[in-house]
Amino acid sequence: MTDAPDMYLPAEQLRTGDELVRITPEQASWTYCGLRVIELESGGSRTFATGTSEIVVLPLSGSCIVEADRHRFELQGRTSVFERVSDFAYVPIDTELRVTSATGGEFAMPAAEATRRLEPAYGAAEDVEVEVRGAGSFTRQVNNYFTPDAFPAENLISVEVLIPAGNFAGWPPHKHDEVNPETGEAVLEEIYYFRVRGEGGLGFHRQYTADREFDVTSPVHDGDVYLTPKGYHGPSTAVPGYDLYFLNVLAGPAEGRTMAVTDDPDHRWIKDSSEEPRDPRLPMTSCEGALP
Repeated sequence: MTDAPDMYLPAEQLRTGDELVRITPEQASWTYCGLRVIELESGGSRTFATGTSEIVVLPLSGSCIVEADRHRFELQGRTSVFERVSDFAYVPIDTELRVTSATGGEFAMPAAEATRRLEPAYGAAEDVEVEVRGAGSFTRQVNNYFTPDAFPAENLISVEVLIPAGNFAGWPPHKHDEVNPETGEAVLEEIYYFRVRGEGGLGFHRQYTADREFDVTSPVHDGDVYLTPKGYHGPSTAVPGYDLYFLNVLAGPAEGRTMAVTDDPDHRWIKDSSEEPRDPRLPMTSCEGALP
């Protein structure tokens, strides 16, 4: 078994100026997926050229105005990822993009390499499907804001996952690193971007291959990133006392966007046999705000 430390990117190594995260396909040594997270002061703005990437502007905290071509979208945003489901904006390739925030905040920009140019578009928080998955201690919330069925794009897929303290997500573990007609599995690169509620809080995340070429479990803190080029991933664990959030960014070479995966056969029985009730703390948020 060997370590794969380059998959785990701690927040303190990622930050450069007002960029909390910047991951390009070249930096990740793959082809499709990227992620940028910027921090803007009150009245601050940033201008970007999307180039060959289609992106989403997703407020993590604060509100903003997104200007792309002749389009202008006012994003209401939220105070934190644990407080509300957010609206967002889609921006296609070959576009000059400007993000401005009167109040300041943090804004994620999931990205995927693409070739087809769609129109810039607005996604309303009210239209985001909030799904509760799992049972018992592996109950979690998934905000399906940019899945293949939820919003049009060429390659980009993105979801948000919220895990209440003490619970697990990504259980049973799954993978998407080969084409498998039996399960529908397709090749997808994936980024995990973690946030933790509570000062000094942490969670844990595991990634491994069946042959144990690597088997890595490490603590994740607020702002950390995990890259998933291959292998099984899960669980992501929220330790007692601290809620955990992660933003997933996915893209790959399949013709047509898909989120089909193959579960680890050693643990697949858990999904099939669990009769535990769902955790009553979920869902944690909605488009209207945090839920009691």
